[in-house]
Amino acid sequence: MNGGPPDRGASQFYRIGALSGRPATSRPPMGYDRRMFNRQRTGSVVCPSCGYLVGVNDEKCYNCGRWNPGMYGFAPLLRRLGNDFGFTPVVIGASATLYVLTLLASVALGGGIGMNGISFLAPNRDVLLLFGSSGVIPVVGYGRWWTIFTAGWLHGSFLHILFNMMWVRELGPATANLYGASRLVIIYTIAGAAGFAASTFAGYVLPGVPIIGGAGYTVGASAAVFGLLGALVRYGHRSGSSLVRGQAWSWAVTLFVFGLIMPGIDNWAHAGGFGGGYLASMWLDPLKPERTGHMVIALGCLALTAVAFVASLAPLLRAVL
Repeated sequence: MNGGPPDRGASQFYRIGALSGRPATSRPPMGYDRRMFNRQRTGSVVCPSCGYLVGVNDEKCYNCGRWNPGMYGFAPLLRRLGNDFGFTPVVIGASATLYVLTLLASVALGGGIGMNGISFLAPNRDVLLLFGSSGVIPVVGYGRWWTIFTAGWLHGSFLHILFNMMWVRELGPATANLYGASRLVIIYTIAGAAGFAASTFAGYVLPGVPIIGGAGYTVGASAAVFGLLGALVRYGHRSGSSLVRGQAWSWAVTLFVFGLIMPGIDNWAHAGGFGGGYLASMWLDPLKPERTGHMVIALGCLALTAVAFVASLAPLLRAVL
């Protein structure tokens, strides 16, 4: 469940049963407004931060202090989306949509699409630049600093997006289970930005150096994926869970070594993303309950990403409109 260690489930259901005076599996009385997407108007809900039962209209959770734990009656609806409140499907869906759009734009603008080897179904580099690829050339050369927030949602080939989305699907819900949905969004955004910032800096300081040099152009969700691994490692350190820490380290080391062996991999983005995710999770502290302020920051991260995409696509939007 959100905002707690992985073994919270049993204790949470125990608390629900104990506090309500009925078996944990029974459903609390509630009323729904079906005209408002099944918005719950009465009864009890589970606080997203601590797992205790609270009134749907309570201003504050009496246990952890979270403001508006009922989320205006939409908490049950959001719960159906999973521990991450649907953020993982959003990342996968948005990344896939943007990938298809870059392919279509590559054909429409006459740039062509890569069709060989690891470049199978690769969008044109100029189209990726238009949509918001990052790296030393876009950031330093063209002054498009905001692309550190957009590049993580773009991908350079079919295999690139396939493998990255597999890792997002694996690590997103797991991270949300330990940190909560809002903190997942924050970690994902900070890690991606940190990864591309690190790659840009390395590309400026070490231009053209093999393996340890930064990237001229770079895209992909792998910086944020490494950030989720960094957050899991931090959780293991903070909670004392050697299982979580060991598994996360194993995945991180394997992927980093793979990046050193394979050509065209942005290792600085991976390292920067891991560091950004670890530091962000130190600030967010997984052993403390998630707060309403985290949701506000998460919404700000999503809004910042959307604005960055508008800034990247502004020349195209002006030409079309």
